[in-house]
Amino acid sequence: MKLCLLVFLLVATNAFAKTIKVAAIDWCPQICPEQGEKGYVVDLVEEIYRDSDYQLQVDYFPWSRAIKYVLAGKYHALLSPAKAEAPQLRYPVLAVGQQEMCFFTTLENQWQYRGIDSLRKMQIGIAIDTSIEELNHYVSSHIDQFVFQPYHERYIKQSALMLTKNRIDAFLFTKNSTLYELKQAKMWQDYKIAGCVSRTDIFMAFTPNAKDQNAIDDMMLTFDTRAKQLNIQLILEQLLIKYNLQ
Repeated sequence: MKLCLLVFLLVATNAFAKTIKVAAIDWCPQICPEQGEKGYVVDLVEEIYRDSDYQLQVDYFPWSRAIKYVLAGKYHALLSPAKAEAPQLRYPVLAVGQQEMCFFTTLENQWQYRGIDSLRKMQIGIAIDTSIEELNHYVSSHIDQFVFQPYHERYIKQSALMLTKNRIDAFLFTKNSTLYELKQAKMWQDYKIAGCVSRTDIFMAFTPNAKDQNAIDDMMLTFDTRAKQLNIQLILEQLLIKYNLQ
């Protein structure tokens, strides 16, 4: 009888939990839809909402489409932009990690990023709707130097092959993901990091256009309250060790 009651309570709790619809991208090791592990950002967010009134439904899209869906209110939240990538969204107080944008070149290329002056005459691959932090203004005022591509699960490998074929001189993307993808594909031995720009926080960001904005307020309040209670920074450090990122 006690076992039956326990099973009923577990089923009932799940049945009555409110769902947060999350739009995300394939961005391993942060977000890994097709791997054995879910990614450290997904692990962290699930831990934050565990034992709360919410359960997560995570769906995966190309980056630009994911942003549009959350902006339009079709999804409650987005994983996991820097503020400059989707400034119209609503942001909790606490971040879910950091990203560092770096330049990648072929192994034999001697070029190194040493500030804006070093970018002259370079052709650089870049993903649409990504923020390059201190280089955002340079990118917008020197469009002819940049080759823009949609970000999807093939972006990193395609960019690396464009380097090999001399279609671009370098490409810009997040350090952890590029290293992870090229090492997984056994391609990293042909490429290298040629300098990085500054780090920036990444977030679980929420829609500004929900029909019930009070519901979004509660999702964000639950996020920040639980994150503070759990010591989110300590959990994040443990997850980075788990994913061999520290």
